[in-house]
Amino acid sequence: MTSPDLGSEGLCRRQLLMTAGALAVAPALLTIAPPRTHTIVVEKMKFGPAPTGVRVGDTVTWVNRDIFRHSATARNHAFDVDLPPGGTGTTVMQISGTFDYFCRFHAAMTAQILVTT
Repeated sequence: MTSPDLGSEGLCRRQLLMTAGALAVAPALLTIAPPRTHTIVVEKMKFGPAPTGVRVGDTVTWVNRDIFRHSATARNHAFDVDLPPGGTGTTVMQISGTFDYFCRFHAAMTAQILVTT
């Protein structure tokens, strides 16, 4: 079985249709999830569980439900959030990685958060 001769006009039309189809699909492939906000609650002198699915560009909000001042301070200095009693603090995660963090005021308070790209 032989394929029909498309000639140069038929070939150009076919290439145009393939290109148009690829361009129609491209936006769906390039869609990036919008930034999200994740919350970590501080209470009873402990950081709550780290949220999953944190990505670069997402915001992390710490909510301090204690009567004491706390901080969320990354060991590598990527963030340092002050948390007054009953207050909140936020940071936008700028880089990916696993971040160990602690409270500057209470050395036993430690936690870790994973940020992906």
